[in-house]
Amino acid sequence: MSEEILLDVRHLTHVFPLTKKIAVKAVDDVSFQLRRGEIFGLVGESGSGKSTAARCVMNIYRPYGGSILYKGIDTCDPRAFRANRRMLQTTRQLIFQDSNSSLNQRMTVCDIISEPLKLQKITPPRGSLRAEAEFQMYYVGLDAGCLDKYPAELSGGQRQRVAIARALAMEPELLVADEPVASLDVSIQAQIVNLFKHLQQEHGFSFLFIAHDLAMVEFLCDRVGVMYRGRLVETAPTAELFAHPRHPYTQALLSAIPVPDPRRERNRRLLEFHGESLSLAGALAEVSPQHFVLQEEA
Repeated sequence: MSEEILLDVRHLTHVFPLTKKIAVKAVDDVSFQLRRGEIFGLVGESGSGKSTAARCVMNIYRPYGGSILYKGIDTCDPRAFRANRRMLQTTRQLIFQDSNSSLNQRMTVCDIISEPLKLQKITPPRGSLRAEAEFQMYYVGLDAGCLDKYPAELSGGQRQRVAIARALAMEPELLVADEPVASLDVSIQAQIVNLFKHLQQEHGFSFLFIAHDLAMVEFLCDRVGVMYRGRLVETAPTAELFAHPRHPYTQALLSAIPVPDPRRERNRRLLEFHGESLSLAGALAEVSPQHFVLQEEA
């Protein structure tokens, strides 16, 4: 894994206005970096701001404040974005949680996978769009017989593999996956996560993985960031975070991970977490090498 920083998120803030006077701050002063070839997991409960942060990174939402540097380019700057539009659209790809709604139901699998190449006017590396789609299908473990099928004819796991194949057809440098297995059966989740790990090792892309399944994140990710109520409260290398969680919210999250041994599961003690009394003021401070925890400023 390279030490070169591919994605640098600085003090990202995003607000959703509800009325003229009321707004919800979904992401509040979030900063993190993603190195080339690294898998960074962003975890937290529903509503913590993970998906909003991912959509800001991919320019689906325009951030209320802060900056997002991709390969040194501030993608929040409209002029810089326009000047580098083609590069940003080809080297960054997003996989959504719900493959059923993210795939065009009126297009065949072949057309879905090859559509990004058509839009960007990229010559297929394997000669034809169909040959390229067939190669990507094989790469994600799908039979070529699915090429002429429609999404409705596929299972949930197959549809998610099609979504992955579509993203990989562009040979991205950054892949963002927003809870890509949350809607799948547990056995299919394991297959997709193993596929992600294999593909990342093969392609070497940087991977921002959004999830709430901590066991999955522990297996897949190199580093982990924990979000709570829009704030990033802790970030560390995966082994360090799971062995020595420092923030009370992180400790409560890890205590809730199910244990496969029934005897140990019965004796497992869940930590109580009282978020009402928790202050989210302050900044991330380094408590050990590469381990940062949100702490109130003195």
